[in-house]
Order: sequence, then structure tokens, then C-alpha cells
Amino acid sequence: MTQGKKFKAAVAKVDTSRLYDVSEAVGLVKSAAFAKFNETVEISLRLGVDPKHADQMVRGTVVLPHGTGSTIRVAVVASGEKVKEAEEAGADVAGGDDLVAKIQAGFLDFEALIATPDMMKLLGRLGKVLGPRGLMPNPKAGTVTFDVGKAVKELKAGKIEFRVDKTAIIHCPIGKVSFEAKQLVENTEALLSAVARAKPAAAKGKYVKSVFLSSTMGPGVPVDPAVTEKAAGRAS
Repeated sequence: MTQGKKFKAAVAKVDTSRLYDVSEAVGLVKSAAFAKFNETVEISLRLGVDPKHADQMVRGTVVLPHGTGSTIRVAVVASGEKVKEAEEAGADVAGGDDLVAKIQAGFLDFEALIATPDMMKLLGRLGKVLGPRGLMPNPKAGTVTFDVGKAVKELKAGKIEFRVDKTAIIHCPIGKVSFEAKQLVENTEALLSAVARAKPAAAKGKYVKSVFLSSTMGPGVPVDPAVTEKAAGRAS
């Protein structure tokens, strides 16, 4: 693949032979960003787990202190007063049987879906539609709950879900390059501490093998994996 001059210049700023602390890495990501749009800052962690074993699955949620910089559309499947509660909390769309039917007919204009436990039986038949898109509500992600108002507000405030993929990697957005460096550092540390707390008891050896920060178009900046434990310590 041919690399452009701007990307080569950005790569030249990163010393791949060393590991940076979070603050240094954030500074490099911001200075190396060259796209004309407001790039997303992303984090990738390679973990020392085997996701094929259920007892080594790493999954959780975290409310980023400064959000992701993106406004997500939230849908809520509920009934009665819970629909009103969802709307008052800022849900973009809320309903019961009617919303389920709408989704079944192809409506997918949302990035997160919350459901009350009693409505999950209706969503079960939509697994093939919602599952592959990562939209199926899940109790572990806090999206199956009767406290729909709180769930909506957290998602709107920047709550994200992280989950290790089949290659043992977690990949998450943690802000925009337009964020202040301090905001990106605090978002990164919040995510790292959440991942550290989600360490499965069955995980053996080195838990976090590598960490990289990057912008959408920019090069990856290697971060010292030890910062994960440090971030967890500050959060405890």
C-alpha cells in the first residue's frame, strides 16, 4: 500500500522502539493527526486471554468522563410509564410492541438499544437482526434494565461497552482529536482501569500485552501496558 506524505510525516513523529506513558501518547496522537475532519481517537489493547473459553471473556462498560465526542441515538423498548421515562431522559425513540414491529420491518436508525426485562421476550426473535450489529440489549452492558432513565442518560453522557474479540483485542473510541489533552488522558485512564477491573480470574500470565493509541487516519502510538494497572490503582 502506498503511503502519503502526510502519513509518512506523522509516522516519523513516533518512536516505535519505546513505550510512551498515556500523556505522551495523547500528545503524539494529537500532533500526528492530519485529516481535515475531526478524527476519532481510538485505543487498542491486546490481552493475554483466550476468548474461546467463556471464563476468559473480557467484557464491561465504562462512562468516559468527557464522553466520546459523538452523539449517539438511543432507542428504548418498554411499556407504560417506562416509555415516558425514557423519552424524558432523552431517548431518541421509545415504544413497545410498535417499536419492535418497526425494528422487525427494518428500522435501525439508532446506535444503542435499551429494553426492560419484560420486553426481552419480544426482542428474542430479532436476534439475527440486532446481534450481528451489536445492538441486542444485554444485562452485563446495563441495557436490560427497568431503570431506563438512568441507562439513557449514561449512554448519552458517554457510556461505552468494551468486549474482547476473537483475536483477544479490545478496540474502543475514547474521544476526538479536538479534545483537550487532559480530557483524552482522563478518558483513556478510565477505560484502562475498567479493563483492569474486568480481568477474569482464569486469566494467566501477562494480562495486557500491548496498548496502542491512534487517531482515525494517524499512526499507532505504543503505550506502556503497565499503565493499565496504574490506572486501576488510581481508580480504586
